[in-house]
Amino acid sequence: MLGANTRSGGPAGEDEGALRKVGEVVSEADYEIAEPRASSMLEALRAVGYSVQTALADLIDNSITAGARNVWLTFHWGGEDSHITLRDDGRGMSEAELADAMRPGNRSPLDERAPNDLGRFGLGLKTASFSQARRLTVATLKAGGRWAIRRWDLDYVRDSREWRLLKTEAPGSASRLSTLDGQRQGTLVLWEQMDRIVGKVRKDDAQAQSRFLALARTVGRHLGMVFHRYLEVEDGRPPLRIYLNGRDADSLVRPWDPFLSSHVATYQFPEEALKLRKEQVQVTGYVLPHKDRMREDEYEAAAGPGGWNTQQGFYVYRERRLLVAGGWLSLGYATEEHYRLARLKVDISNSTDAEWEIDVKKSRARPPTELEERLRELADAVRKLAREVFVHRGARVRTSGVREIDDAWESVTTRGRLGYRVRREHPLVKFVIERQGSDQKPLKALLRLLEETVPVQRIWLDASEKPEAHAEAFESEPPARVAEVLGELFKALRADGETEESARERILSMRPFAQYAKAINELGSKKR
Repeated sequence: MLGANTRSGGPAGEDEGALRKVGEVVSEADYEIAEPRASSMLEALRAVGYSVQTALADLIDNSITAGARNVWLTFHWGGEDSHITLRDDGRGMSEAELADAMRPGNRSPLDERAPNDLGRFGLGLKTASFSQARRLTVATLKAGGRWAIRRWDLDYVRDSREWRLLKTEAPGSASRLSTLDGQRQGTLVLWEQMDRIVGKVRKDDAQAQSRFLALARTVGRHLGMVFHRYLEVEDGRPPLRIYLNGRDADSLVRPWDPFLSSHVATYQFPEEALKLRKEQVQVTGYVLPHKDRMREDEYEAAAGPGGWNTQQGFYVYRERRLLVAGGWLSLGYATEEHYRLARLKVDISNSTDAEWEIDVKKSRARPPTELEERLRELADAVRKLAREVFVHRGARVRTSGVREIDDAWESVTTRGRLGYRVRREHPLVKFVIERQGSDQKPLKALLRLLEETVPVQRIWLDASEKPEAHAEAFESEPPARVAEVLGELFKALRADGETEESARERILSMRPFAQYAKAINELGSKKR
């Protein structure tokens, strides 16, 4: 009833004051508690949309926030009784802190957080775990304190129909928590009854076991990407160590740097600071080296977990933790083969979560409207250079004072339509045309036919579907065939007035001949 001055649920003065802020005070008769049904709510939380790798990354966020320097992640195979443990050496929790941490929605996303706090909704530990397992047990030890244990068992909640958070481990699970023994402090998270990961399979099912171990490797690659800035030494901070299925150096998760920052051929744009309220958003563009400038192992590693095309675009970090790994943030760009080398690093603070529309899984972000225009401008600059590097196969060989030979093809726009033409001024094309004497029409007609029938759509489709299938220039060609082309080009340049020396230097400047320096140096009467 409007105007009433009492209500239940807390000290009258406090509650009335809180309600008066929104202009209403109600009596006990005017409301009822609409508490969600425990089992229905917990089962619904399973459908948030986590993958195994995003769920485990969410757990490691808690370890980092707790100051852990080491995290041990172990996949234990046992058929349908398989389980996963994640243990850290962070600060641990008291019994009261653990009980609160196990409460779904124990913190509001509106609460102010410390700069190193990677949480937001107060749901991560629970929703991430429920998405993969029906039983979640957490054991924790605070320095100078004693063990505390809490367990959510979804089947028990279903049967009891109440929000019963259990204070003991499940029967037979004590040994799975024993790795905390001997630690001064730390926390262990145990997933059991992993119906979403293994289901009902036998322990001797070799294929299921192989899939389980392959999943562990996939998780390792994902964690190496998401936490790569923690796994590396950055700004003098000691690195985090994540051990996967082991405790020695061989089991360490290796960081994956999306930007190949240490490669000599990576181009880094100047960092730019964008203003968002009282915070700054740091943006840095990178253009990765062309395949020709990398070793095969570097090239394969740089592709990342999703492959070259998927990994192009923006990488959004919140307090150094990767949220978005590639893609163009709905800014209107398509994922295209010739922009595969373009990547941009974006650093945001956890106080701007709402502006960036960070989701529960911390795997999606959308830029604030006021930043979109500048982000497009920065992306345009990075994409332009990335396309150039991709098309020109990395930096060309340049010799001071030597005129480079233009590509044999050029793009032209006629009446607003894009087409491709053979450069008539290319030395070899010009040489061949002139050798036709007075009857140049058949050759020119052939060139026009080729130009008008360039299979652009077929090339585009093949490049999109099979980006690695395209042969490199003169790939697998016998050296004698390449030498024939070099010889004809050399003759064309000599006929155009070049000296033997300058002709050789100009050919060396032309892609894709830089790798044939020995054959080029042998052109002409002078052997070098």
